[in-house]
Amino acid sequence: MPERLRCAVIGTGGFGLDHLNSLLHCPRAAAVAVAETNPERLKEAADRFKISRAYADYHDLLDQPDIDALTVAVPNHLHARIAIDALQARKHVLLEKPMAMNAREAAKIVETAKKMRRTLMVAQNFRFNRHTQIGKAILDRGDLGEVYHARCFWLRRSGIPRIGSWFTQKQFSGGGCTTDLGVHMLDTCLHLLGEFDVKSVSAQTFAKFGPRGLGETDWGKSEINQKKPFDVEDYSVALLRLKSGRTVVLETSWAGHHPTDAREYGVDLVGTVAGLSLYPARLFRPGPNGFETIHLSLPIVSHSEDRIHHFVSCALEGKKPLVAPEESLKVQQLLDAIYTSAATGKEVRLG
Repeated sequence: MPERLRCAVIGTGGFGLDHLNSLLHCPRAAAVAVAETNPERLKEAADRFKISRAYADYHDLLDQPDIDALTVAVPNHLHARIAIDALQARKHVLLEKPMAMNAREAAKIVETAKKMRRTLMVAQNFRFNRHTQIGKAILDRGDLGEVYHARCFWLRRSGIPRIGSWFTQKQFSGGGCTTDLGVHMLDTCLHLLGEFDVKSVSAQTFAKFGPRGLGETDWGKSEINQKKPFDVEDYSVALLRLKSGRTVVLETSWAGHHPTDAREYGVDLVGTVAGLSLYPARLFRPGPNGFETIHLSLPIVSHSEDRIHHFVSCALEGKKPLVAPEESLKVQQLLDAIYTSAATGKEVRLG
């Protein structure tokens, strides 16, 4: 087993730079190459992180024997193509979420990883959040009793990525706020419940702000009504019926008139003994003086493993990732089902 995982980072946008920064601070890894189609961003990243090998085309690094792994931070429509090429070149692969554009692509990625016996992981960073981890410990201990319902959400008042960018075009993104934000909360909620098997999905999507040029983030505003591509949703709601009989409601929004006193994102779980709410972590239960709210203190740690460090450890040691590829595939299937249900107005049955 090599002492350090030699990694190439594909894509130098915000997430790619985050990958490079994490690798820089990971004692068991080294960023040895970077690939990016934008020449200015490529040079800037290579100079900033002192990486001598910089490529405009990721294919140029696939056959290089001193590259063990790729981390992929590019628009969604490129995920499957790059991941499959890298896995076939016997590289370990970390993919930013979502895994792919649809479940068919995602299944091909998982199949290729198994065939090539390489580590594959989707970078679901909320699983490494300490609030999530303390919540998982509480659930696994059974402190909530029988958990029968959960709500997960991410609601922005004005947070559409730049209108006209790849985020707002279905051919490049696969979807809007559900694909961008909902995938985080859905993965986290099902991980907490320990159940990814869903029986049926009913959903509805809306596009009420983006088509009018409204609701962009401050860093990328367009003029109102300026015609730029926006053919995805900016709000969605879905009801999932799990095979165990439990239910999950997912609600996501890029833009909407939501109350300012609400959490922007969170997971709420309802049990027969107590309830749990995350971000921040709070426990709700009967107490000696009536119903009480307990604000959960997070453990003090000297080092908190992030998604990049965890992937590196798994690739070096052959361990199963916390984010199992099979679970990410099921999340992708649920995204497909949400969009199908919204498009047809019908419940989608799974399995």
